[in-house]
Amino acid sequence: MKNLWAKLMVAVLLFSSVEAFAWGLTGHRIVAEIANHHLKNRTKRELKKIFGNEDLVYWANWPDFIKSDTTDVWKPTFVWHYVNIEPQRNFAEFKKELEAQAGPNLYTQIKVLSSQIKNKNTSPQDKKTALIFLVHLMGDLAQPMHTGREGDLGGNNVKVTFFGRSSNLHRLWDSDLIDSQKYSYSEYARLLDIKSKSEVKRIQSGSLEDWAYQSHQLANDIYANTPNGAKLAYDYEYKYIHLLENQLLNGGLHLAKVLNDLF
Repeated sequence: MKNLWAKLMVAVLLFSSVEAFAWGLTGHRIVAEIANHHLKNRTKRELKKIFGNEDLVYWANWPDFIKSDTTDVWKPTFVWHYVNIEPQRNFAEFKKELEAQAGPNLYTQIKVLSSQIKNKNTSPQDKKTALIFLVHLMGDLAQPMHTGREGDLGGNNVKVTFFGRSSNLHRLWDSDLIDSQKYSYSEYARLLDIKSKSEVKRIQSGSLEDWAYQSHQLANDIYANTPNGAKLAYDYEYKYIHLLENQLLNGGLHLAKVLNDLF
């Protein structure tokens, strides 16, 4: 990411449709807002050194906004947002397949960015950029269709209608289901973040591979129950809204865990 910082403030203003963005604008902000509520004091102090008065929510969608940058400076980062995995029978086989994939991808870059942030030799500018991407990619990891299948581009080529409007499987989980609830990101974060301390600790347990497998299992279920051409409405929303909300909560709590461990 050397020499990229000069492009940042220009690129942040460039954005278009959120059709293929993970979680959409609201979802990523929900994840970041939940994480904000679970940061340790030392983590908050370190983040303030990097972000000043801006918080995680402010930067949560920037890695998607830069997909509209016409200079191609950020083009190599586009593949960081997903990892394609065909259905695996169990965690052991999933982990083996995940680790065998050549990067960069969602899984490899979360680890790379974490190492850059922790490295004392990383410049302040590059550390900030790495942190912005890490916040976003931890949200991506919780969106099941970002651990989907290469053949249909993570569900982008699976066409559906949602309450009579044309959509696709990826967009459905990015934004359609979330936006249909009509909450702001702060309202939704407050409604979801009601777990006890013991429940939070349980959700934050496990490894990056465990969290990726959770998303992958849910993706497999979504594929099985959302065929191409499906006409979806209240029944689909009823079936999946709580699973989607769990993933938003998991994403926020996992992000907080990662940041607390780093700082």
